Amino acid sequence: MSAPLDDARVSADAKVVADVARWLNEVVIGLNLCPFSGKPTRENRVRFFVSSAIDDEMLLQDLQQEMELLDQKPASEIETTLVIVPHHLRDFFDYNQFLNWANQLLKRNRWTGVYQLATFHPHYCFAHAEPDDAENLTNRAPYPILHIIREASLEKALEYFADVEEIPETNKARVEGLTADEKQSLFPYLFSSK
Repeated sequence: MSAPLDDARVSADAKVVADVARWLNEVVIGLNLCPFSGKPTRENRVRFFVSSAIDDEMLLQDLQQEMELLDQKPASEIETTLVIVPHHLRDFFDYNQFLNWANQLLKRNRWTGVYQLATFHPHYCFAHAEPDDAENLTNRAPYPILHIIREASLEKALEYFADVEEIPETNKARVEGLTADEKQSLFPYLFSSK
């Protein structure tokens, strides 16, 4: 009897994954915002996990489950995981508050130094920036996302890239150079509610 609901959930999750995959390919890789992301994406080693969490506790459980999965799988199979949160933490302040809990989870499970979290949100705003500053686009995604990164893989990747410390400034210049049409095309979710 619950098959139609399951089908609807699968369909909704598939749309969420498609939106995030488009953002990953067109924005993160397409604009070369992260020089490390292309290879694992091409090799299908990026896991997209759509969380059904509607509160912090459920999301912490999902996050823990995904890190435990990474513990079990080698980087050659799953390099990294994008935990996508379509039903919770829509407010950026709430999202930032949740990061305290997420970092406590890392410490409690002795994952500090093993995994780190990169953060993306539709309303992402750097501490020193104004909400409408273009530089915020580097971390604006269609949904709240917690990106679980393997520290060992990151360290390995850093060996092959010179001038890594310049990436944030390069990215800032890149998104500031986008035309209004390019922004609308790359970030449609920022304009759909206007």
